[in-house]
Amino acid sequence: MAVTMRDVARQAGVSVATVSRVLNESGPVGEGTRRRILQTAGALRYVPNGTARSLTTSTTETIGVLLPNLYGEFYSEVIRGVEGAVRDRRYHTLLSSVHDGPAELVSALRTMVGRVDGLVVMSPDIEADVLRANLPAGLPVVLLGSAVTGHAAVTIDNRAGAAAMVRHLAALGHRRIALVSGAAVNADAQARRAGYRAAVADRGLDADPALVLDGDFTEQSGYLAGRALLDLDDRPTAVFAANDSMAIGALRAFREAGLDVPGDVALAGFDDIPVAQFVTPALTSVHVPIHEMGALAVETVLADGDAGTTTLPTRLVVRESCGG
Repeated sequence: MAVTMRDVARQAGVSVATVSRVLNESGPVGEGTRRRILQTAGALRYVPNGTARSLTTSTTETIGVLLPNLYGEFYSEVIRGVEGAVRDRRYHTLLSSVHDGPAELVSALRTMVGRVDGLVVMSPDIEADVLRANLPAGLPVVLLGSAVTGHAAVTIDNRAGAAAMVRHLAALGHRRIALVSGAAVNADAQARRAGYRAAVADRGLDADPALVLDGDFTEQSGYLAGRALLDLDDRPTAVFAANDSMAIGALRAFREAGLDVPGDVALAGFDDIPVAQFVTPALTSVHVPIHEMGALAVETVLADGDAGTTTLPTRLVVRESCGG
């Protein structure tokens, strides 16, 4: 049979309440008594019953995280930020990915109920009705990358970051700047596309619709977009991809065609994932504080998810790929 807290108390010659205070670090206990309880618990191989504790305290000491994907450095950095903040609070993480549409999202939300003290959700098309219908009213929820009325959110100033990159490329003399965009339904992609178009109009650049290609934030989609741009009669002199993974895919396409980057075509990305500085040439990018996003989301959840949107700024990181 499993060893209980009562067994530890009996063996150590103290009350169950004293054992609880020591193991949960919830109250003052003399150093000698504390040491004796810990030694006894270790000798008996006592393992705390998380379910029983959650029934007693009405908490699980666990934060749920729903992401659209677990692949790629962007999501790895988000998770790293979440994990660091969770560990600092001595909590745990329950992680799930949702990439097969609304039905899977609903299933994942319902699975989290009762198992977590709060939720961090990144979903490009999350709706308030879905959250309201599938989560208890008192559960703190913080959204990443999208804002829904009545819920806390941590977002990035995508529009300003994209516009700043286009202005930078224009300042280098480029007039025909292509955009490899993300999926049309993705909130980040929409904002980055809007920033690109605003800067193109502001600087009087070539607004040829053929210069805007759809992607899906993967290297493969960037590669295919790069090849499509090479087939244009009037090729762009600069390419701005809405994330670094697509920029790296486009880089492969340009190299296969024998083009020099940045000599023949300038290239830039968005997110500034860790690998961006290690590709050749090193990739110019819009830096997003990805790690900080994850950490701030957890801090907001543990502050009961007070409604409101926090928008984090971006900045340009200029490297060799754009020739600047």
